[in-house]
Order: sequence, then structure tokens, then C-alpha cells
Amino acid sequence: MYKRIFDIENRIDEGMFLFGGRQVGKSTLLKERFPKAVYFDLLKSDLRNRFRQHPEEFRESLLRYQPQTLVIVDEIQKVPELLDEIHWLMVNRDLYFILSGSSARKIKKSGANNLGGRAVPYTLYPLVSAEIPDFDLERAVQNGMIPRHYAVSNAINRMRAYVDLYISEEIVEEAAVQNVDDFIRFLEIAAISDGEIINYENIASDCGVSANTVKSYYKILKETLLGFEIPAYRKVIKRKLTKASRFYLFDVGISNYLTKRHHLAPKTPEYGHAFEHLVMQEIVAYLGYTDSEEELTYWHTYDDKEVDAIIGDARIAIEIKSTDHVENKHKEGLMVFAKEHPDTRQILVSKDRVSRRSGNVDLYYVADFFKALWSHDII
Repeated sequence: MYKRIFDIENRIDEGMFLFGGRQVGKSTLLKERFPKAVYFDLLKSDLRNRFRQHPEEFRESLLRYQPQTLVIVDEIQKVPELLDEIHWLMVNRDLYFILSGSSARKIKKSGANNLGGRAVPYTLYPLVSAEIPDFDLERAVQNGMIPRHYAVSNAINRMRAYVDLYISEEIVEEAAVQNVDDFIRFLEIAAISDGEIINYENIASDCGVSANTVKSYYKILKETLLGFEIPAYRKVIKRKLTKASRFYLFDVGISNYLTKRHHLAPKTPEYGHAFEHLVMQEIVAYLGYTDSEEELTYWHTYDDKEVDAIIGDARIAIEIKSTDHVENKHKEGLMVFAKEHPDTRQILVSKDRVSRRSGNVDLYYVADFFKALWSHDII
């Protein structure tokens, strides 16, 4: 059992949307933290079909409860028609709701009731290092941080089932795309391009579809919570900067599976990509769970100097390297960035086990960085 960091019980007001990728642990968290809540699981086909046909029966089933009773509706995107009934119950019966789901896409597409701003959206991310006793870095880099995948030594079969479930339920069931084969090919190319600067035209050429179709596919990945976008830092001081975003699948294990990186070897480019992805995943989760208002960007110049993560207006610059021994060449991007932004805090995260300060750069062994991050010593 993992002790999740997200303090959901302290955030309940009138309502909450709890979104998160499939199998990140939303249902487990809700049942653990709110065992006395009234619970509806819309994964159950009989209940789902009944409420689709008679949404008023959902409202009728809750009229007997006292004000401020907490009601949890799992997989709300499967019956968005219930949101009208939920809105009425919040206004007229003062019931509280947590509405969880793996996709906001269907709710937005259907034009469903947004509850008049009464439900605040939150995200549950895959596991983070601070939630795992005896955190195993190598397992995390290979398997990712979806609980069921991290829990086993070899997660290939579970990952295959996961991707098949995503395609069948999020893409086919919602009729999100006209040609599923094209989308599957795109998904593989997106995984190969994971963490790289998005070039819609190149990806479209590889997939055999238009650039506009590729843009729509990336939008689907974001709306079904299978990926996140990191925009480019755009404050130009001297050097001309890249403006296109980077895109990461939401979990490094899924990226590994789609690119057939089943046995990552340290000191290879493939391992380096996965290591960077894992650290970025952890930073994204931290910013989400702490409700940070600081933007996460990356910095890349036209002469290929770069820094992987910029926090806020150059307040913190973080470079990620999978090397076992940090040398001056690994700090080059940070040092160039610092010349234009001298007040930035410079951090380099690596597998070098000796955390130290080298010049103006804080060098963190990755495990030390994760501990400092969740102790609120980094951001």
C-alpha cells in the first residue's frame, strides 16, 4: 500500500473533479480516504446503462441523505448527463461531490454542465518517489510509476494491457478519431519523440497524415491525460530561442513500452531519455500537488544550448543528466543560461552519488533531489 501525498481530504468544499490517467490510483485513494461516502462506480455497465437512460433515478436515490453528505461518482465522463442532476443536488440539497475520471474530453465535448464553478478540478498523478518505501530508481526508470506497473519486476504484459485498454475505451469507445490505425501509429511516433521539441510536420510525414491531424491527436493525448506539454521559455535576452513545446507521455513506463525499450541499459541514450522523463514527471507532480502558480518551461537556443526545466521567471534552472560523474561539460547549458539570467538558482540532477556544490551549480544525486523536492527545499 502506498501512502499518497495528495491531501484530498483537506480540499473538499462543495465539489471536486478528480482527474488522472487510468490506473494511477484514483478509486483506491477515494475508497481509502472516504470509506463512509456514498459511492457510485460507473464502470459497472448495468449502473452506467441505467443512469444513461434514467438520469433522474440518480437524483432520486440521493434525496434521502442529509446536507453535506459526500457522494463519489467514479468515471463520471461515462455518463456526463448526470452533471445536471449533480448540480441540482448541490444547489438544492447541499450535497458534496467528488467526481473522478480518466478523461475530461468527453465532458467538454458533450457540452455537459460544468456545475457553475462549484467543482474544483484536481489531478492525481502516477506515483512519486516520496510515496514509495525503499524507492527503486532503476525499476521506476524502466517500469514507470503507475502503481500496478511499478509493483512488479517485469511490467511488459501489464503495459500491453494498459495500452490496449486506453485504445479501446478512450479512443474507440469515444470515437475520438476516424482512423484508429493512424492514431496507433501516431502514438508510437509520439513515444519515440517523447521529451523532444514537437515538429508537427515531421511527425505528420512519419505518420502519413496531415499536420492538423497530428495537432488534434496531441490534443486527444492531453485531454485523455496520457501526456503533458512543456512550453518553451520565451524571454529573449541575447540568444534566439526555440518557441515550440516539448511533449511527454504522462508516464515513462508507457513511453518505454511503446518504443520497445524493454531492457534499458545505463549509459545509453535511451536510458538517458527515460531518466530525464522520470525526473520531469516528478517535477510536474510536485507543482500540481502544491498548487504552484509558477510555470514550468524549458530553454533551448537556436545554437542548441538548452536547460531541461525552468521554474517561473528564471527563478530556478534544472538540468537533468544520467551520468554517474558530473563534469564541467554537463553544466554548459546552465552556465550559458545563467549568463543571461544571473539570479537564477542552478541545479543539475544526475546519478552521480556525491551531491555537492560546484561553482554556482547545486549538484544533486537524483535520490537526494527527490527528497529535497518533497521537503520543499527546491521549488
